[in-house]
Amino acid sequence: MLKDKKVVIIGGSSGIGLESAKQLIAHGAEVIIASRSEDKLRNAKEQLGDRATAYTLDTTQEQQVQSFFEKIGQFDHLVVSAAETSGGSFLQTDTAQARKLFENKFWGQYYAAKYGASKILPNGSITLFSGVVAYKSMVGSAILGAVNAAISNLGQTLALELAPIRVNIVSPGIIDTPSRSKMAEEARNNFYNAVENKLPVKRIGRAEDVAQSVLYLLQNGFVTGTVLHVEGGHILT
Repeated sequence: MLKDKKVVIIGGSSGIGLESAKQLIAHGAEVIIASRSEDKLRNAKEQLGDRATAYTLDTTQEQQVQSFFEKIGQFDHLVVSAAETSGGSFLQTDTAQARKLFENKFWGQYYAAKYGASKILPNGSITLFSGVVAYKSMVGSAILGAVNAAISNLGQTLALELAPIRVNIVSPGIIDTPSRSKMAEEARNNFYNAVENKLPVKRIGRAEDVAQSVLYLLQNGFVTGTVLHVEGGHILT
């Protein structure tokens, strides 16, 4: 069902987006990846080969997003996995940092859906990315949880407003991706171990776990307005 389909992945240069691109190409799709980092895009393009096209894009810039979709023309599916996330105490977090988180994760996905929708071919879809802290409250995640909840609600409402385009939301849990490389190795390992011990599946998520969920949402034409939780049972603990 994905053979020769054109899929746009904003955030496709690393982590979950890159793994999704790899799996889509393995299924015969053509991918267009976009992100801010030219170095990451260059590396991703080398891994993905001739069935991938790469564009530099800052999703916090509305005009850039609009121009990007005008440039690439029509396509079948849109996946927006790009986002910078952060956490911290609600009272101690600077308001500018909180606004930046909204700019990066919420407004970036908002712009992508707004300007991408008119370019999507019949039977196409949009997949947005929320996250587990929208559904499981955690100390230090007040702002990120609010952003993720806003994205989930946006996606479910767009499933009605943009119909028959299907709109779904992936809500990952704790996933081992390059975005966590900013943590010191010992701190990261301790964090992973603590989470693993709580999860029913007894392991941290991998990028391929989430990518498989993305492919499911792209292929199943009877799924829309769904928040697909990929978090190893985290919200149950």
